[in-house]
Amino acid sequence: MTDPGRSLAGMTVVVTGASSGIGRSAALELGRRGARVAVVGRDPGRTHDVAASIADAEAFIADFASLSQVRRVADELLDRYGRIDALANNAGGLFSRRTRTVDGHESTFQVNHLAPFLLTRLLLPRLRESAAAGHPVTIVSTGSVANRWGRLRLDDLDSRRWPWLGGWQAYGSAKTAVLLTTRELARRTRDSGITAYSFHPGFVTTSFGASSWMFRVGNALGNGGLGITPQAGAAPLVELVSAAAPSAPSGTYFDGLRPDGRASRAARDDTLAAGLWEVSESLVRPWLSTP
Repeated sequence: MTDPGRSLAGMTVVVTGASSGIGRSAALELGRRGARVAVVGRDPGRTHDVAASIADAEAFIADFASLSQVRRVADELLDRYGRIDALANNAGGLFSRRTRTVDGHESTFQVNHLAPFLLTRLLLPRLRESAAAGHPVTIVSTGSVANRWGRLRLDDLDSRRWPWLGGWQAYGSAKTAVLLTTRELARRTRDSGITAYSFHPGFVTTSFGASSWMFRVGNALGNGGLGITPQAGAAPLVELVSAAAPSAPSGTYFDGLRPDGRASRAARDDTLAAGLWEVSESLVRPWLSTP
């Protein structure tokens, strides 16, 4: 997608879920290319360690299971950076048991979709300002091939009506929401200098999904070598952020480095995308208002 040696000097990039796995690898590589990196993570120790490994980086702590923490970290980012060139919405999770967050939402839905949606909404005015000042802005969200078995319903975003199936059904629905939000974000930011993409990183060998029996069995059968490395999984994120010019229309879903990845019919439904945006905005409205 782009020359891997391209310098990102002068750019500010926010990476969520950056304390381990794909996010950590992406943050380190973006820093190596010269970007100023805002390292956002849930675990204070690991998040600070990653930031300390990058020449120009700062750590920001937030647990996406709390929308109040998302609002706080957004305020911290806005106070710290007058210009933001890229936002990488990478934080997410697979929960083998059905749980609720402190905000009352099913954890998979909130951590993978609603919290990143809130962060994007809160940072969007600054992203628009950066683009208007002549600095192209990219928003990249980590999706998944799991969208192909998602069953997203606007009247059941917490997946109460579906069997749990180890969390995979809810995860697929949440990743469908990620792809839909990217499409709607692209529509809402058309001709603004902002581009939005989502991508499937591949099956990555990280701590992600460690509580899932499917991952444990797969890793055992493969002697721990079931997936690709975090560095390989982070490559699409890094390349999309680093691209000198858009390589595909805004709103595109990538499978790895390939545009137009296979997605479910629901994940390509623009009417559903618009409806999801409106419902999501209503759910986060208390955290959008100025204190």
